[in-house]
Amino acid sequence: MRGRLGRECVYVPSCRFGLFVALRHWCPPGGRVLMSPVNDDVIFFVVLAAGLRPVQAPLNPLDASIDVEAVPDQTWDSLSAVLTTNLYGNPDDAPRLRAKCDASGIPLLEDGAHAIGSEVGGRPVGTWGDASVFSLSKHVGAKAGGFLSCADEGLREALEKTCEDLLLPGRLTAELAYTVRPYAEAAVRGLRLRRAAWATMRMLGLMEREEIRMPLRAEELARAVGAAPDLTASDSWVRVDMHDYRLRSGALRLGRVVRRLDRLDEVLAACRAGTAQLLSTPWARPVPGGGEDEAAGPGAGPGRTAVVRPVRRAVPAPVPRSGPAPVPRRASARVARSVLQPVGRPVLQPVGRPVVRPVVAPAVQPLFRVPLFVADRDAAVAALARRGIVVGYLYDPPLDDYAGAGFTDLSPDPAGARWFARHALPVDPLRARQVIDVLEESGVRPAEAPGGLEPTRG
Repeated sequence: MRGRLGRECVYVPSCRFGLFVALRHWCPPGGRVLMSPVNDDVIFFVVLAAGLRPVQAPLNPLDASIDVEAVPDQTWDSLSAVLTTNLYGNPDDAPRLRAKCDASGIPLLEDGAHAIGSEVGGRPVGTWGDASVFSLSKHVGAKAGGFLSCADEGLREALEKTCEDLLLPGRLTAELAYTVRPYAEAAVRGLRLRRAAWATMRMLGLMEREEIRMPLRAEELARAVGAAPDLTASDSWVRVDMHDYRLRSGALRLGRVVRRLDRLDEVLAACRAGTAQLLSTPWARPVPGGGEDEAAGPGAGPGRTAVVRPVRRAVPAPVPRSGPAPVPRRASARVARSVLQPVGRPVLQPVGRPVVRPVVAPAVQPLFRVPLFVADRDAAVAALARRGIVVGYLYDPPLDDYAGAGFTDLSPDPAGARWFARHALPVDPLRARQVIDVLEESGVRPAEAPGGLEPTRG
């Protein structure tokens, strides 16, 4: 990862653990962190565990990235940090966020859990922020491990010390369970016992999520927030789906991580092929013809209809804090992105000779999951389930609708987040052909864009 990012990297047992370390290092207790409401609830609880107040951002409805220019000025004045999500590998507008953070004198932290291999502004995701965190459970498939990277190489020792203070001793039982888990999962899949396995776990009370979001448990959460910053007090929320998130990694775990990392480029190449296939389908972009009701979500109603509105303010290209000048590239076919133009010396050309500029192909992304936009997401999920394809990484409802004003500042314009959360069907690009066949055979309709929906960048 150091070679990919050109930055110092510290190995951590999980991305969520690395994020907690970053938040504690760069943010003062009681600080306010701008983040996406379409995000894993575990990340929300990590922010709370760090003693910070989440502030939900307005989102671009086509990729759930932070809509930088829709964040009110008074919000920028109140922030201690910005945390990107890079959902499914679709990058947030890191160059513009970097410029905003520099102007406000606050750190930019990048969550790259979904975004190994993604680029923005001609640079890899994870190279714009003061710090970035990555997961090795996603693209790498190691089901453990992550990295915390930092722009200032002089901070490595301090970050390692913080990690050491927070890590718990490894357990032999945990290492053995980790070792046999892939074989057990393969057996369940091979014998078509997935539904029986889920039913057994539910009967034994081992299911941590009955719905997309875990139970909030508001009274208990309020006590945990009162004890923050304290990872232990929030452990029952932060550990969901990964109970080993802060255990020191043993040799068996590290060995699998290394073997999986060796195959990363091969996996990313296969993901690019699947992503290209999925982006060519009718569901890759909402079709025209929706109305205001399509944008309505929880909290919408008479007199409160949520309408996705485009932002048309011109924004100058930011100057990155460090690193090489970003390379301009064409906007993607899905969402128009701002292009940074590096300023340099003029190139003298003989009179009459045309200026030949290199053509840079747009990056094929996202690579972790491709959000297809469907009219009835639940019906599409059910159709895929009948064919043995499980859809994960759904983040509905948005975090402000889920947690309420008692635990987070609400988004000033929640419509984009609500629309995306309702209609996005995240598809594994490695199963692109299978998913396309099921959607076609099931007659799944593309989502209709609500009135006024259009990209806000570009």
